[in-house]
Amino acid sequence: MDVLDLLNSRPLINGEEQDALDRQWALDHGGDGSGAELELLRQARDLLRDVVRGDSSPVVLRPLLDGARQVPELSADGLRWEVEAQSHARLAVDAVLDWAAIEKDLPGRLRACANDECQLFLLDRSRANRARWCSMATCGNREKARRHYQRMH
Repeated sequence: MDVLDLLNSRPLINGEEQDALDRQWALDHGGDGSGAELELLRQARDLLRDVVRGDSSPVVLRPLLDGARQVPELSADGLRWEVEAQSHARLAVDAVLDWAAIEKDLPGRLRACANDECQLFLLDRSRANRARWCSMATCGNREKARRHYQRMH
């Protein structure tokens, strides 16, 4: 599961908030699409959004990991750790684990788009760590046009 997919499942379209989290979204991401799974995913999305924005401490994510555990798996390729969780909680657990891995490997690079009229998030993979917008073609261009207009008027 890509935590960015989950965070960006509530976009603004023509100023209206849309919720892309539905049965098909869950199925496309390896879930079962049950009502319990969707409810937990919405909770995970809201909590992760607040954590990434700095509005909440990561401690609020703890309940999403209840019942999850890592189990060692040995194979001819060596040792790897398999995460076990209740079926309806698997995608939410994966999202929290993906967020934690990003915070460990790329601290501070998962962030909200700098456009105040956008609800999307971005993962900055640039060398300089200076990306500000979810998309240069949309949010970045709008912001640059807005600043240009303000300078000219």
